[in-house]
Amino acid sequence: MLVKYFVGDIVKMRKQHPCGGDQWEIMRTGVDFRLKCLKCGRVVLLPRPKFLKQVRAVVSRSGGS
Repeated sequence: MLVKYFVGDIVKMRKQHPCGGDQWEIMRTGVDFRLKCLKCGRVVLLPRPKFLKQVRAVVSRSGGS
């Protein structure tokens, strides 16, 4: 099943960030995903294959079409 991700979605990742947070906001999609940790505010850039492997669930949708 192909899941679409939109800017503004909140996702839960398999591994925790060193700060202890595991929920991230998607800031950019495409070849790379830019994510912002909701606990500490750190912004990271992940390649699409790595992101798709590590994402566990969509916690909330932004309302994108």
